[in-house]
Amino acid sequence: MAYVYILQDKQNGKFYIGSTNNVESRFKQHKSKKHHSSKCLTDPEIVFKQKFDSLKIARKIELRLKKYKHKDFIEKIIRDGIIKKMQGL
Repeated sequence: MAYVYILQDKQNGKFYIGSTNNVESRFKQHKSKKHHSSKCLTDPEIVFKQKFDSLKIARKIELRLKKYKHKDFIEKIIRDGIIKKMQGL
């Protein structure tokens, strides 16, 4: 099993999208600033996670979501509580 997850900074509202086999362990890395791409998040929280059958699928979905780069789109996923089927996956 693998997950796509979304973090949001409590202070500035910025989002970070990632994928992993272990969300809790990965979140600890983010909070300890061990991951360079999320260093801009000063006070992150997990606002969304969704399980997928494999890390390969989760990574493809993560990359697809990162291409959208629209805050409204990410907020809709969080609100709906699900990443709906994406074309090509």
